Amino acid sequence: MEPESNLKKSLDSGIFTITAEICPPRGTLVDSFVGKARLLKGKIAAANVTDNQRAVMRLSSLASSVLLLREGVEPVFQITCRDRNRLAIQSDMLGAWVLGIRNVLALTGDHVSFGDHREAKAVYDLDSVQLVRAIDALNHGKNLKEKELRGGTGFFLGAVVAPEAEPFEPEWIKFGKKVGAGARFFQTQAVFDMERFKRFFPGARGLGAKVLGGILLLKSAKMAHYLNKNVPGVRVPASLIEELENAPDQLKKGIEIAARQLRELKKFCHGAHIMAIGQEESVPEIIGLS
Repeated sequence: MEPESNLKKSLDSGIFTITAEICPPRGTLVDSFVGKARLLKGKIAAANVTDNQRAVMRLSSLASSVLLLREGVEPVFQITCRDRNRLAIQSDMLGAWVLGIRNVLALTGDHVSFGDHREAKAVYDLDSVQLVRAIDALNHGKNLKEKELRGGTGFFLGAVVAPEAEPFEPEWIKFGKKVGAGARFFQTQAVFDMERFKRFFPGARGLGAKVLGGILLLKSAKMAHYLNKNVPGVRVPASLIEELENAPDQLKKGIEIAARQLRELKKFCHGAHIMAIGQEESVPEIIGLS
């Protein structure tokens, strides 16, 4: 019997479950990455390892996930549609399973035009729903050609949703398709409109999905303005930007805001996913203040 994902056990038990994100290094020096993992150990259920986030070349999510396993931190292996065709995706997923990885998060991936290799050719052989379906097929012991495998996988399969997307209807339709394709947990884009998220949550729960509300640490007002200008599906309210601008220490204020959001999510949601983007050492403080 293969060991079950601790993330799945936590969510299935009804415990408010917290995950966080750790960004791999832009090279082979992993001391900082490992140090952040050690800071988070025992404070979160699992740690996401991003897959060339913002299309910037970094150490692979697969290798970084194995580093987390060595540190006793359960990884959530992120895999995107951007860089691999269906052959490579399935092969990497089988590799992740035999290396001991039990959680996977399927994403479209930021386009290469956002990143540091803009001349790269984006793949997108599969879309995000097809990617979920491909991993679900592996979980059922088959590949995308319906051929039986000599040993399948048993990933706790996750995907993403943006509850604040405008317009929202296409996002809700895609969310339903991902659930139908086999996604069992969802981590959301950053949630700033908590009342709107409270309206989204019952419908999501009704489809049988476990949802972790996204908390993005706002390190400064400048960062908030950048998000509003450049990241679709994310809208930082003017009131929060004003809080940051009036604070003598904007990072400290951002930590307080994140902790406040975490307290609110604890009242109704299955869990939270904290995205500190290079400031992972602040995650324990956010959790502590909540």
